[in-house]
Amino acid sequence: MAEHDKEDSVIESVMEKVHDHETSSDSDSDHGKPKSESDSLKSKIYRLFGREKPVHKVLGGGKPADIFLWRNKKISAGLLGGATAIWVLFELLECHLLTLVCYFLILALVLLFLWSNASTFINKSPPHIPEVRIPEEPVLQIAAALTTEINWAFSVLRDIASGRDLKKFLSVIAGLWVLSIVGSWCNFLTLFYIAFVLLHTVPVFYEKYEDQVDAFAEKAMIEIKKQYAVFDAKVLSKIPRGPLKGKKKD
Repeated sequence: MAEHDKEDSVIESVMEKVHDHETSSDSDSDHGKPKSESDSLKSKIYRLFGREKPVHKVLGGGKPADIFLWRNKKISAGLLGGATAIWVLFELLECHLLTLVCYFLILALVLLFLWSNASTFINKSPPHIPEVRIPEEPVLQIAAALTTEINWAFSVLRDIASGRDLKKFLSVIAGLWVLSIVGSWCNFLTLFYIAFVLLHTVPVFYEKYEDQVDAFAEKAMIEIKKQYAVFDAKVLSKIPRGPLKGKKKD
């Protein structure tokens, strides 16, 4: 009976906070405020993942963001079509990467060799074969960025494994479990293609309907927090915790 009363009190406290937030926003909107204040309030509305910048800035800006948001439809459609063609070749037609690369190189080398030797007989200039070199600076920048991200991931995993944050631990375990289920359904190429398609569809869809999506996400987050509060009161709070490391022994 006490547990039931505790659960009801937790739910009521969460709903009171939500109700206070809604009534305060409604009362502010009813008063005749200047346009500048209404704009500032509009900028403080709930955004998914606490986003404060536009979607284009969140994606890093520049050409990658333009591609994901279909600013240049030809490039975006070309990349998506090329990824689809690669997925069809290797997944549906079951072509092998090494075999396909070797066939392509054989065809290219034969055509260029014949063209170079036949140009003297047909009085045409030989083909111009450009000299291809990989620049050193972009490779070092990519390697440095990958190193930073990998070290950050190791630091997060170490922090989770230390047992300091139970909420983050459960979130990561649930995410890895879902990822393992998805990985059992499809191979790495299909998973990569799905992620590529999502990158070319979800951001542009969210940018177009961000107000509706954010409103729905706000309601979902309130419900998730309410359920987590109940779960914390009934389960997590009853888990015995070890003594803190920084606590001095008597």
